[in-house]
Amino acid sequence: MRKLLILAALLAATLQRAAADDLAPIPLVLPPPAMKGTPQALPTNTTALPLTSDARPAFLAPKGVVNLALNKPVSASDANLINGDLKQITDGKKEAFDENVVTLRKGLRWIQIDLQSECKLYAVVIWHEFDKPIVYRDVIVQLSDDPEFKTGVQTIFNNDQLNTAGLGVGTDREYFENPLTAAGKLIEVKGIQARYVRCYSKGSTDNALNSYIEVEVYGQPAK
Repeated sequence: MRKLLILAALLAATLQRAAADDLAPIPLVLPPPAMKGTPQALPTNTTALPLTSDARPAFLAPKGVVNLALNKPVSASDANLINGDLKQITDGKKEAFDENVVTLRKGLRWIQIDLQSECKLYAVVIWHEFDKPIVYRDVIVQLSDDPEFKTGVQTIFNNDQLNTAGLGVGTDREYFENPLTAAGKLIEVKGIQARYVRCYSKGSTDNALNSYIEVEVYGQPAK
């Protein structure tokens, strides 16, 4: 019996090492920070954790994962943009420059990325405007294989704890757009297969508009 337990433990350790050998940090390249030094005045009416300048740990996923969203088509619930062009949300330009910002009107709005094939996904990274530490409201990220998001919808992030967006009560915390690290918000996906990624927001602690700089989607290309 003792030998069987030892063999089982050795087998489990071997499988764990093999699984770890198949993982690697996703090829995420961060833009430069937009601010140096901790800002003095921060929004307080939020569930966000305190702002920090600490680097986020590397996120591991299966080897071969790439940014599937790069240069993919983007649509939105708002046809009349305040500024920018929707294609900028997946153009790879993430610096906190005014010319990189795409702004939708106030109210609950969404942008949607078509990955153009169903892929296995592991992470979504979102950069709203991050030139100062603000908190976007009702941030909800959903995946589907249906472009109208009527069927097969899976919610991977929802910080709308009051259900003001009407998409269900969220259990995730709000978060600061962090100008000290420019890390964006990384959301783990855990290998879900989907073609479309939809991101909602409803203004911020700064104003009622909805702005994006970039969205990246890390996964394995369809075979």
